[in-house]
Amino acid sequence: MEYTFLIHPAEEGGYWSEVPALPGCYSQGETIEEALSNSRGAIETHRGRSRALSAICRQFIGKCRIMTN
Repeated sequence: MEYTFLIHPAEEGGYWSEVPALPGCYSQGETIEEALSNSRGAIETHRGRSRALSAICRQFIGKCRIMTN
């Protein structure tokens, strides 16, 4: 899949990134390249977590509430 990254300068130095298509998917790095590289890992983690949570929720009958940061 293809995702769009938004790169922002961090107040403390370096950069942070977000993936608008994946709410809560953020990363950071000292350089733009590092922030992008870390974002790729964050996407994989986010997608894996989403699949795991979906599997858990399918096991319940009723309401499934998930809290994220």
